[in-house]
Amino acid sequence: MAAAAGAAGQEKQLAPTLLSFFIYNPKLGPKEGEEEKKILFYHPNEVEKNEKIRNVGLCEAIVQFTRTFSPTKPAKSLHTQKNRQFFHEPEENFWMVMVVRNPIIEKHKDGKPVYEYQEEELLDKVYSSVLQQCYSMYKLFNGTFLKAMEDGGVKVLKERLEKFFHRYLQTLHLQSCDLLDVFCGISFFPLDKMTYLKIQSFINRMEESLNIVKYTAFLYNDQLIWSGLEQDDMRILYKYLTTSLFPRHMEPELAGRDSPIRAEMPGNLQHYGRFLTGPLNLNDPETKCRFPKIFVNTDDTYEELHLIVYKAMSAAVCFMIDASIPPTLEFCRKLDSIVGPQLTVLASDICEQYNINKRISGAEKEPQFKFIYFNHMNLAEKSTIHMRKTPSVSLASVHPDLMKILGDINSDFSRVDEDEEIIVKAMSDYWVVGKKSDQRELYVILNQKNVNLIEVNEEVKKLCATQFNNIFFLD
Repeated sequence: MAAAAGAAGQEKQLAPTLLSFFIYNPKLGPKEGEEEKKILFYHPNEVEKNEKIRNVGLCEAIVQFTRTFSPTKPAKSLHTQKNRQFFHEPEENFWMVMVVRNPIIEKHKDGKPVYEYQEEELLDKVYSSVLQQCYSMYKLFNGTFLKAMEDGGVKVLKERLEKFFHRYLQTLHLQSCDLLDVFCGISFFPLDKMTYLKIQSFINRMEESLNIVKYTAFLYNDQLIWSGLEQDDMRILYKYLTTSLFPRHMEPELAGRDSPIRAEMPGNLQHYGRFLTGPLNLNDPETKCRFPKIFVNTDDTYEELHLIVYKAMSAAVCFMIDASIPPTLEFCRKLDSIVGPQLTVLASDICEQYNINKRISGAEKEPQFKFIYFNHMNLAEKSTIHMRKTPSVSLASVHPDLMKILGDINSDFSRVDEDEEIIVKAMSDYWVVGKKSDQRELYVILNQKNVNLIEVNEEVKKLCATQFNNIFFLD
């Protein structure tokens, strides 16, 4: 590799990119000449009509062809030299397809650029998960595809898809997708019992005084503490809050304690509470009380809710109320006056407790172990590999090759139900360890010179003892 790099001084790595993304239903244009009717959404839209039809037809053919070999599990992905296609059928006959260009190494030969496609770099499981999340996120804000068809036929479905995906696709950071996208887990905030009880009683009081609230979720520092929603709904709502809503409202937060406290209403206990969704100014009688709608429990009761997100300092509460009840300005003012002061006090308590715990456990230093932990039962996820955060993406702090090994180990784990352990000796002095035990997975990256398998195993045991109270009983 060194020689090759030396010879081609101008090597350039080009990250994977989204080539196209489309949604179709083969039942909508079954006759010849009606193929265009199948297409419900196509990005990029400027692609010529016949090419769209051709691409959709090709996907249909692949899906049908692979069905003959495995009728219950149709194709998930297709590997070609230049790109990789991912297929997902979230609802019967509705197909979503995402085409990702393989990463490229650009070299120069005789002054001309030569492109080498890296065909083995992309992990199927990672990008299939990204595609599934596209659907989950659409469904959170729009309900199912079928619901749109019931509401107003193909026309309404097309409008909703266009409106949602036009914006959402711009937020996909395909070059930094990794194992965390497979888990789509939730980071929980560590709390002592007393503070947890305070939060619990705060939620009970709020649900009592604001009696139209159906579900509540409570977060601190972008980490979840309490949720009344079903896990699968909370997991996608959590993703929306932490990668989209909270980052958009970062700026005022950074001013922190020094920002002027608002004392608009006479007798208003001074507090830091504000709405992240809904009314901007509670004093303006004309202000609109519009909240985003979300859809939960779409498999059975199919509930449509207003999402009210209210924040004070680092604490955020989501109140969800039935969509049939429009929240009035009066309700918003009541919520502000009740929740604001109490949430401000609670946020200070949590912060204080957190700092005490941090002092006891030692300062925030670069973690000695780089690991990712995921628990399938409560979706809890913890990573010391993703400490570098941009507002909407967590970036891995280790070499992409190591992240790929993690992904490969995870794929191996998902093929078997038994508990197991895999240890990989990676490039120069790196060891990667994967453990799977009782619905939990742990991936550790160690960088130590001249160690052997036994010593690596000891190190991982130490980590399990300190970080996870020995929940891995493999030994």
